Order: sequence, then C-alpha cells, then structure tokens
Amino acid sequence: MREVISTKDGPQAIGPYSQAIKANGFVFVSGQVAIDPTSQQVISGDVAAQTERVMKNLAGILKAAGSGLEKVVRSTVFLKNIGDFAAMNEVYGKYFSSAPPARSTVEVARLPKDVLVEIDVIALA
Repeated sequence: MREVISTKDGPQAIGPYSQAIKANGFVFVSGQVAIDPTSQQVISGDVAAQTERVMKNLAGILKAAGSGLEKVVRSTVFLKNIGDFAAMNEVYGKYFSSAPPARSTVEVARLPKDVLVEIDVIALA
C-alpha cells in the first residue's frame, strides 16, 4: 500500500512530487529546503538558520505521516558549500542527539530556489 502524505506543517510541493510517501512501514520524505510553510517563501539567513527551518519542515511532515524525527533511519544532506558543514552539523545534531540516523552529506552546484541546504529522510512509519 502507498499513501501520499500532505500537510500544511511543511511547504507545499513546488513541482510534481509529494511531500512524503508512506509505504511498507517506511516514510520517504522528499528533500526539504528552507521554505516557511506559512508564507511559502524561502527564509532569510545563513546555513544554520536554513537548517533549522528544514528540520522543522521535516518534523512536521513526519508527524503528519504518524512518524517523527526519532524514527529516521537514513538522511541525505545536500550543501551548496561544504564549508558550511560544521554550521549545518551543529543544528542537525540538536535534532538527532541520540542514536542519529545513517547519513550522507554532499556538496552540490546548486539547489532549488538557491537555498544553502536541502535534506531528505527515510523514517520508520
């Protein structure tokens, strides 16, 4: 069974994708960027501020799927500048302080809406 997850607690999709898909005991959350769900606008600020917004977006979508950050098993972090790794990691670590998920972090040439960070996750449902 495959269920589309949609919530106002995360930014609306800006393309042909779902915020998340719940299937076979997992929740697959699309990459989230620093868009405020209320205004649908990218927030201002550095990579730490953007990472904070991304984590809140992920938490809201996971909650709507009946899951949560504590159930995340895998994440991928995309950074515009790998030099921002420490600042991103400090914020990220606040949300995954105990038994953090497996993770990859990569530098990319460009991200949607010219944001500094994008994160996607896979969690237990």
